[in-house]
Amino acid sequence: MSEPLPGPALVIKPEGMTGRTGRYEKRLSDLDGLFADAEAFAARLATEADRVIYHVDEFRPSGAAGDLITGISTLSAGRVGTEFHMTRGHIHAQHDRTEIYHCLSGHGLMLMETLDGQTVVTELRPGVVAYVPPVHIHRSVNLGDEDLVTLFCYPADAGQDYGIIARSGGMRHRAVADGTGWRLEENSGYVPR
Repeated sequence: MSEPLPGPALVIKPEGMTGRTGRYEKRLSDLDGLFADAEAFAARLATEADRVIYHVDEFRPSGAAGDLITGISTLSAGRVGTEFHMTRGHIHAQHDRTEIYHCLSGHGLMLMETLDGQTVVTELRPGVVAYVPPVHIHRSVNLGDEDLVTLFCYPADAGQDYGIIARSGGMRHRAVADGTGWRLEENSGYVPR
């Protein structure tokens, strides 16, 4: 009997991931136009333009159908005006592809939206898994005072379409602070698809 070949190994912990094949960061300056309060954004931008708001470490074995991309997303705590830090969000270019997010630490939301504007929310706390169904736009929102860290996994051929949110003036709802926690607020600039 021959010895088995070693497979790729990942070590995933809330503080990071070893064995990654890629990393990207989004700084505050990359998120222009994402938040409703333009004045609050400009004030933060004047002093924190280079601050990393979120970063993603991923293991991408290939882009082939049937393969999986796995990684960790780390979204910092904070607000712009009353709106909580969030990722840019996307829909999969292959609309029938799904994704899961497993919350490792922090407190947040997986804010999802169907193409006809129905909002779906999964509140994230450690141990909670958010399932993103096919044909759902989705973004992470950090509601807490510490980093929101999630493990994600999706099909390698899914792709991302980030422009779908911009073309609609944002998602239909925004997650805002309400004094005692959070609430969803209608986005006044939203344009139905």
